[in-house]
Amino acid sequence: MKAITIGEDSSLDWSNFPDPELKQGEVLIEVSASAINRADLMQRRGLYPPPAGASPILGLECSGIVTQVSETVDRFKEGDPVCALLAGGGYAQKVAVDQGSVLPVPAGLTLLEAASLPEVYATAWLNLFIEAGLRPGEKVILHAGASGVGTAAIQLCKAFGSPSFVTAGSEEKLAFCRSLGATDGFNRHDGSFLQAAKAFSGAVGVDVVLDPVGGAYLEDNLNVLGLYGRLVLIGLMGGSNREINLGQLMVKRLRVIGSTLRARSLIEKAAIMKDLQEQVWPKISEGEIRPVIDKVFPMQAAAEAQDWVATDQTIGKVVLTNS
Repeated sequence: MKAITIGEDSSLDWSNFPDPELKQGEVLIEVSASAINRADLMQRRGLYPPPAGASPILGLECSGIVTQVSETVDRFKEGDPVCALLAGGGYAQKVAVDQGSVLPVPAGLTLLEAASLPEVYATAWLNLFIEAGLRPGEKVILHAGASGVGTAAIQLCKAFGSPSFVTAGSEEKLAFCRSLGATDGFNRHDGSFLQAAKAFSGAVGVDVVLDPVGGAYLEDNLNVLGLYGRLVLIGLMGGSNREINLGQLMVKRLRVIGSTLRARSLIEKAAIMKDLQEQVWPKISEGEIRPVIDKVFPMQAAAEAQDWVATDQTIGKVVLTNS
């Protein structure tokens, strides 16, 4: 098969690569499309190696057609249109993945649209509803609101009854986030978001903060959280080292939760994907939640697509297509 490989100089090349070997419980997917994630850019730079046993090929999600199933697979058959959450391998013509990480394409969506769903909706669902235990009516701050995870999280918050406040890097992005259902937002280039967030939360503070930034936002995140608030850290774009006021955590009974998705067990991932199929996929099929795709590139132009993501101008997902 063909796949995107990383050269010694970090270049990306569309070249020959051995076909994946199908293991028990796995399905083989002929990849129609994949999508760019920030983790791909980090892996390309040598900063985020794949988990043990995972494909070294970039790509944490894909869509396509099932072309083969192992003997123990009972959820899919050859010819099924699917999308999948991957530990690696999406930037290729074929990928093998455990059936628990695979879902049918939501009714009414194309394969291209479906490729934009697995990673961001699994991440948003895991961290808002499983890790943070978000309940209807609770208020949420979503940093990087115009990102793939951000646009997914906004729509999940709206669909399940939680007002959201976002930070983003431009007025255009903020306007788009509001159009998805965010209650309010703040341009991160205007300084600290704290006062605007307090105006949103009121005196009681917010209940949940979903943060891919990390250190640079830590103090303001803790200040804006109310009693029993939860801060879920899913990235460190703003650094990993900061002092923390432990007394503040104790007095407000706060929880700071560190979370990643990629290295979780297949059992954990299957549980998340089951939730998505039962709770979120119907809302996508009904049009209540929709894919947000910024641009589409051919798979062979993966380097150009990653360069576009690195500009921070994107809203939603950048998709790579094999068609």
